[in-house]
Amino acid sequence: MAEYIQVITTVPTKEDAERISRQLLEKRLAACIQKFKVESSYLWKGKIERGMEYILFIKTKRSLYSKLEKEILSIHPYEVPEIIALPIVKGYSAYLNWINMELQ
Repeated sequence: MAEYIQVITTVPTKEDAERISRQLLEKRLAACIQKFKVESSYLWKGKIERGMEYILFIKTKRSLYSKLEKEILSIHPYEVPEIIALPIVKGYSAYLNWINMELQ
């Protein structure tokens, strides 16, 4: 069975979230992307910043991470975007099989 990951990134607008989601799905770098509006607080260049963002939870295979990261970076509006991957250590086998089938 392939190794699966969930990649997380944040963007400033709903339009950015939609554009990135559509591009990753069309290129079959992601099988499923969930989008949520969140309030973020973070340090940026020595200052505390706060604002509304959209967070994307991207389901994919570990083997596609490099391509996925490159694709996100090519269209992401932030200077230093959050792009992190978390391993999916266990999951419903039918769901994981579906991810695998969609990304072939």
